[in-house]
Formats: sequence, C-alpha cells, structure tokens
Amino acid sequence: MIRATLAALSTLLALALPAAAADDFIAAPTLRASVTVTSDVVRIGDLIDNAGSAALIPVYRSPDLGTTGTLTVGQVLSVLRAKQVIGVMTGDIKEVQVTRLARTLASKDIENAVAAALERRFGLGDAANITITFDRTVAEMRLDASNSGALQPVATRYDARSGRFDIAFEIANDGNAAPTKLRFTGTAVETVEVAVLTRDIDRAELLKSSDLSLERRPKAEVAGEPASRDRSIGMQLRRGMRAGTPIRAADLVRPDFVVRDQAVTIIYQVPGLYLTTRGKAIESGAEGDTVSVLNLQSKRTLTGVVTGRGQVTVQGASQSAPMAPAVEQTSSVKRDNVPAAAALAQSLIQTPAPAAEIAQARIPQVRLSQAPAKSE
Repeated sequence: MIRATLAALSTLLALALPAAAADDFIAAPTLRASVTVTSDVVRIGDLIDNAGSAALIPVYRSPDLGTTGTLTVGQVLSVLRAKQVIGVMTGDIKEVQVTRLARTLASKDIENAVAAALERRFGLGDAANITITFDRTVAEMRLDASNSGALQPVATRYDARSGRFDIAFEIANDGNAAPTKLRFTGTAVETVEVAVLTRDIDRAELLKSSDLSLERRPKAEVAGEPASRDRSIGMQLRRGMRAGTPIRAADLVRPDFVVRDQAVTIIYQVPGLYLTTRGKAIESGAEGDTVSVLNLQSKRTLTGVVTGRGQVTVQGASQSAPMAPAVEQTSSVKRDNVPAAAALAQSLIQTPAPAAEIAQARIPQVRLSQAPAKSE
C-alpha cells in the first residue's frame, strides 16, 4: 500500500515538473539591448522584461534630451544585483543602448511661429513675407517628449516704428498640468521679393539675366510695386542705376526703338499717300512713344510716333509743317486722290521760299466776264 502511494506521488511530481520549469522560463527577467525612455530617469522595468515589482525602481539618470547613452552588460547586472534582481537572462548582448526621446523645435519652426503670431497684425502682411531676427541666436531646441502641444502665443507685443517684438508662448504638457513656457524677442520686418541689379546699368542698356538677382528687401525700401526678375529681362531703365538697387515696376520702360541722334526713316502718311525720307532722332523713344525728329532734307523738326526700330511715322493731320523727303522717297497714291496728292508731294519736295520772295510775289488776277442780261 505504501509503495503504491509513493509511486502515485512520483508520477504526479514527474508530470508537474515540466510545467513548473516552463513557468520559470517565461517569468525569467530578460535584458533588453535597446531601451527608449521619455523621463529623466531609467528604471529597472525599462532595462529588462518581466521585472515584476522592481519595475519602477530608478537605477540610472537618463541621457540628455534627444541623445543616446551606452552601458555594458556588466554595469547593468551589477546595478540590478544591488537592487536584489538576479537571474537576468542576457543572451549574447554585450551592451545596452539607452535613448531618451525628445521633441525637437528647429529654429525655423520657432521663426515661423513668431511670424504667424504677427501675421496681418500691427500693419504687417502675410507671415511668409515677414523676416524675423532674434536678439539671441535661436538654435535647435529639445523639449521633453511630453510637450506635445502646439506653440500657442499668449502675449504679443510689437512696435511698428522700431519693428521690435516680444512674444510669449505656451506648450501643453501631457504629463504635467503646467504648460511649458517660452519667450522670444527680436525684430520683425515685412519684406518683398524684388529684382536687384548686380552691376551698374546705364539708361540705354537692355537688362540681361546676369544683370539681375532676386532678393528679399524691406517693403519700406521699395516704394511702389516691386519688379520681378522675369519681367525685368529685356527691358530698359528710365535712368541709370547702381548695383544693389532694387527695381520697381515704375523704373522699367520698353526698350528704345529710336535713340537720340540716330539716323531714322521718317514716314509721312495721309489717306492715299505714303512717303519716306531720311531723318535724325532728336530724342529717344520706345515703340508707341511720341518723339521729335529732324528732316535732313528740309531741316525742319517734326513730331511723330515710333512705329519700329529706327522708324518714325508722321501723320499728315498732326504735323504743323510739311516734310521734304529725300531723293530716295517712295510714294503710293490712289487714283482718286491724284490731284490732291500731286499738290501735296509738290509742297513736300520744294523747300519753303524765303519771306522776301513771298512778299514780292503777286497773285495773278482773273477777269470775270458778266453774261449780258436777257431782254424781255
């Protein structure tokens, strides 16, 4: 009877041992090769799995925000034994890397937040056109990872005359009721993108791509509409300008088709008549401008419209004196206007007579004969 009872107990123990061994294997603490923490201390539960009641015990100070530290396995096991944690499975791990998470605020993020707080306030325009300069260099900032809220401005001061700002921000904190507070001071100026001369340019030069660069300048420096780079290429300036000068739309003019003292072709045009002659430009002008030209044949000054390169057209109704064309003049006359055109051409070809000759000239008299009256 006793032997049977012992055999039964042995059988039960044999069956129970594998299960107990399995429980012991699952519950065994296991070291982690890579650890990520969010607080300022590293706890046992961060370093090993299955830490049990010892999980919340702090053992190390965390690395700096956003950085990674390294511990040897020997260092970790020594600290764990001091906290009565033994039997830790290490496997083939040689060292443990501990990384502290952080929220990173780039300097550009802070600059954008300040510009957004000033946007369309205090006489400023869009945030994209506001240039921020901080009193102190604002490098990349790292905050505790629990600071998950947005940069919320809570106090904003701005002096429009000096451009100085003083802005306080708050960031909501997941782990703490009190928000994180940040404050920045500096200067904010509204700017515009404008074409700037890379060299000195004369009035008569055409602007080329290499003559221009795009820069952001304070809006106050560019009175009026700023000129874009694409719009400026191929145009001329109203006056000579020095390198580094921002260009306004009002500073640009169409390129001159006629330049002062240039030899030009003068076209005289009236209905039924088209004449051309040589002349000299007295002033410069772009297409469509009204300029004065000198008729080289008659030495008279005429006013016409620039209609092409080196070409000025004088309309018959608008000129005060007829134009004497050169020898190579051409004409086009309609048959209906032959008498009038012939008279006009004659007056254009001949140089005006001196005043003395005009005074001595007589108007030929014509006798009028009266028809005899009819008798009744």
